[in-house]
Amino acid sequence: MSVEMKVPPVGESITEVTLSAWKKKSGEVVKRDEVICELESDKATFELPAEADGIIQIVAKEGAVLPIGGLICSIITDSNSKVEDKVVQEVALSSTPMVEKVIENKIENILSNNTVIEIKVPAVGESITEVTIAIWSKKEGDSVKMDEVLCELESDKATFELPAEAAGILHIIAQAGAVVPISGVIATIQTSGSQPIVVADKTGEVKVAPIAPAEQGQHVHPTPVANNILVEKGIDPSTVAGTGVGGKITKEDALHATKAPISSQVAASIITTVSAAPAVSVAIETVGDRGQRREKMSSLRKTVARRLVAVKNETAMLTTFNEVDMKPIMDLRALYKEKFKEKHGVGLGFMSFFTKAVCVALKEFPAVNAKIDGEEIVFSDYCDISIAVSAPKGLVVPVIRNAEHLSLAGIEKEVVRLATKAKENKLTLEEMSGGTFTITNGGVFGSMLSTPIINAPQVAILGMHNIVERAVVIAGQIVVRPIMYVALSYDHRIIDGKDSVSFLVRLKQLLEDPTRLLLDV
Repeated sequence: MSVEMKVPPVGESITEVTLSAWKKKSGEVVKRDEVICELESDKATFELPAEADGIIQIVAKEGAVLPIGGLICSIITDSNSKVEDKVVQEVALSSTPMVEKVIENKIENILSNNTVIEIKVPAVGESITEVTIAIWSKKEGDSVKMDEVLCELESDKATFELPAEAAGILHIIAQAGAVVPISGVIATIQTSGSQPIVVADKTGEVKVAPIAPAEQGQHVHPTPVANNILVEKGIDPSTVAGTGVGGKITKEDALHATKAPISSQVAASIITTVSAAPAVSVAIETVGDRGQRREKMSSLRKTVARRLVAVKNETAMLTTFNEVDMKPIMDLRALYKEKFKEKHGVGLGFMSFFTKAVCVALKEFPAVNAKIDGEEIVFSDYCDISIAVSAPKGLVVPVIRNAEHLSLAGIEKEVVRLATKAKENKLTLEEMSGGTFTITNGGVFGSMLSTPIINAPQVAILGMHNIVERAVVIAGQIVVRPIMYVALSYDHRIIDGKDSVSFLVRLKQLLEDPTRLLLDV
């Protein structure tokens, strides 16, 4: 009997993928959930695990473009004995006198009654379809305990830990840095105990033995993460000793690896070659330190970048502007800020006034508080206001739930609570999901004017800026007032220009006359 391996559905609107690399060769023995190849779509790269134990027969070649549902390979699963004979034969053929060949047991789940548990990416929040594996806390082949942290996963909104679902031996499928869809398998746990290895000694006898390190001179391969590190360092992998399974070069090996010193003979050859070259006179003046350094983008930064570009490409985004005279609010704060803090235990800032005014305006212009779902517009009769906060790992957007029902003090307390958790990297996914409208304050960094990018799937975002004293005309007189420019970026697909401009005008009215917020007029 054989199992056909086909291209699985990998995301909405994706109709084909490219087979970028095979991890196995035709005729090799594979075990269930072992990665057999890598597939690429226009959005992500992902690994394809085997659906059964057996012998693989490759159908599609590397570089082939396959439709969803297209046949990739087949796995022959005739009987356990045939698979066992295949492995024994492979070991025997590779055995030579005075050399012991260590081969990973490719049929451990066939030859024993091991229970294998798939570790999948859990659903982590509304609108999140994929995550990035930031770092593995455990190595391939490590023994893990139930509820022990295996790895850290990153979405565009938060970082969270993934615990083990059972005790056993960990087998990693997706490496650090991989982008994995929700419900994608990233690892398996073999719950029966230690991982066996098939060993053939010089007599040709096959037996089970513990994992041994690679012998000196044995050809080994680095993990994908380790290979990237070695490439950046300019180090040949063949010069690095691996400490992983079967002598594989791990991330730690790569981090500690250094370039071998150039021998005196090679150095003399280089000097001779350089001295023999014709001299070229180039006059270049340099001043100060001209060093460079490279830093790999964090998974969170890459995800945010990808989403922001998608928003720019997939929305009809425009920005409209207005200005607000902040004197009435500043006078009100100066008059009551001490009593406010004494009574409520929190300072009275500008964000509470803006949030309260936004909630009033959203009720009058519901399209600004909506979102697009396919060919439908979803209107929200509540105001979950997302507040952009600068955190150590980048910009995060926690949500103030039902802000329309909160007082100024209630909003200020939520802003302080969420901002504190953001700086400590303790925000949960629930606290960062489901906002209906976003406010971002670039003014705290000195920004005078900007065009903020919409926080999808929302359709509008308000940008606050710094407050600067400017000359304005009031009642025919030139006076100096503290002025703030405000910007509303919106999706023109569902918000008309009239609504966007009217929204900002209403916001201006409420902020320049704060009593309107108290009287709801």
